[in-house]
Formats: sequence, C-alpha cells, structure tokens
Amino acid sequence: MPIIKLDATDSTNSYLKRISAEQPLEDYTIIQANTQSKGRGQMGTSWQSESGKNLTVSVFKDVSFLKFEEQYFISIVTALAVAETLKKLKTPNIKIKWPNDILSETFKISGILIENVVKNNELKSAIVGVGINVNQRFFDDLPKASSVLLQSGKVYNVDEVLDVFIKELMHFFQRLMNKELGALKSEYEEQLFRIHKPSTFMVEDGQHLTGYINGINHQGHLEVLTEDAIIRTYDMKEIRLLY
Repeated sequence: MPIIKLDATDSTNSYLKRISAEQPLEDYTIIQANTQSKGRGQMGTSWQSESGKNLTVSVFKDVSFLKFEEQYFISIVTALAVAETLKKLKTPNIKIKWPNDILSETFKISGILIENVVKNNELKSAIVGVGINVNQRFFDDLPKASSVLLQSGKVYNVDEVLDVFIKELMHFFQRLMNKELGALKSEYEEQLFRIHKPSTFMVEDGQHLTGYINGINHQGHLEVLTEDAIIRTYDMKEIRLLY
C-alpha cells in the first residue's frame, strides 16, 4: 500500500481529499504527517498534536461495496480498529465514547474523522482520518486528553503504531466486506463508554437529560433509555454525553 509521509500539512484528510480528486488512488493509500497546522476533529473541532510524538494519519478506502444506508459501519470498524490497536499497545481500559472518540479510563487518547465521497446516492470512497496520542506528555488546556505513554508508561515508535493500526483496519474492513454487520455492531456496543450506566447528557436545546445508553441503531444514532422508560434516538448534533 502507498504511504506518503509529510513533515507538515494543513490536514492529512484535506491533503488526501485533494490528491484523490486529481487522480485514482490505490485502496489503503496512506497520508502520514508529523505536524498538522489545521488538524480537524468531529463537528469542526480542532485536533492538537505535538510534532513527531503522535500518529496523525488518513487512509483512502474504497467503500463502494457498502449500501448508502450502511455508511455508519465505516465509523464502527474504524473505531474498533483503533480500540484493538490501543489494546495491543497495552493501553488500559479502552472504551469508545460515541460516536468515535477512543478513551483510556476516562481520558481521550484518539479521535476519528471520516469523510465519505457519495455520488448519485452511492458510496464511492471514504477518507478515514485518525489521530492517536502516542508519546505526548503535555496537553495544554485539555485536562481530559492523554496518550499511550501516559496511560501505559511505554514509549512506542510511531511507525510501528501505524503498522499495527493498518493491519487492524484491514481486518475489520474485511469483516465488513463479509457483511458481519450484526457482529460488528455488537462488538462496538460492548465497548461503548458508560453503556447501561446512569449518565447525564446535554441535548440540542441546552437542556440536561438523564438516562442510560442502550446502544446504537443501524444509522449510528445513539439510543438512550430515558427516565420515562422510552428509548429515544439522537444523532451526534443533537446530544452530548456529559458523564
């Protein structure tokens, strides 16, 4: 698989989108950067990363085998691949905070940004962006951020982390191609942070809601069992877990 290594770029996702628009790309083409000047997270948030200390990578993936309504499984298999990578790096108590932040204990250690290419209501490809905090020790004004080093006490070579991650990503995408949708959804739900535990949420009107994470539906929306014993569903713009 082609790996393009950059010292610096605005965003690995943006870089990969630009070159994919200019030429056909081989499946699993990888862009890896030491530094991003405009690293992005979900819903327009920024992603901070100290140069050379962390894995900052985007992967081009052909997803034309998926139905349009199955696109959320791209997020599921990516989250599972990152979670399994971190477990293999001996990082403790890995959980997936819906939709796809990866936590160690209660600290965010990885973020995912997926951008799909859709033409005529058909999925064509996905830009799978992943940031994993590997060897960074300090996070300015981010008390909930951590790294593999801080959580496990071990220093890792970033390229070796990439190798583990790509193998896991290929494994889970192969399972997706094999249509193991039910099993993948179940594995994802089993690792959800605070699933079946009383939790507080903020919904889009600013109100607080108390309930239990019940799982996700097949659109990837969060299912919350509320105090009135009703299961309500929310997309990521409509609800935020406050712990």
